[in-house]
Amino acid sequence: MAQKTIAMLVASLRKESINLKLAKAIELYAPQSLRFDYIRMDDMPYYNGDLEGQRPESVQRFTDSIRAADGVCCVTPEYNRSIPALLKNAIDWGSKPSADNVWHNKVLAMTGASPGGIGTAVAQQHLRQILAILGCIVMPGEAYISFKTPDMIQPDGSIADESVREFITAFGARFTELIERMS
Repeated sequence: MAQKTIAMLVASLRKESINLKLAKAIELYAPQSLRFDYIRMDDMPYYNGDLEGQRPESVQRFTDSIRAADGVCCVTPEYNRSIPALLKNAIDWGSKPSADNVWHNKVLAMTGASPGGIGTAVAQQHLRQILAILGCIVMPGEAYISFKTPDMIQPDGSIADESVREFITAFGARFTELIERMS
């Protein structure tokens, strides 16, 4: 099986982000057939149709990265029962112009971590709604992590708790299977 390139989108800017730790865990426990590229989103201006004629280089880099990837893994926190503006802005840039929508037929897996009891369930529901209208192929099921202790996932992505480690491993395996089926 040829190695597949995955665009990893971490929708948190915090240096000690639990979502960054979760992204590292996904990378660590995913099948070796996946290679993860962490894609910057923080250097793009807010979406503005007036910039379409001369897209900023940061936007072109982002859309080229998504377009070139075999799949996208989105790890997002939940802000006010939705996704962060950082992620929404990236989605908007990627969807325009409509004829060049990088999300159309792109395989995407989503997850997120939160200290709360329901993890990022509502943010993921909102993200699923946004991506569906853009023609994205979103991996079925839910995968949100309630980050019960600050050291649940180490900065390198390692997980001591066997049940959490198995859940993350299964997430990566399901994502790999979907990418293979859709390619």
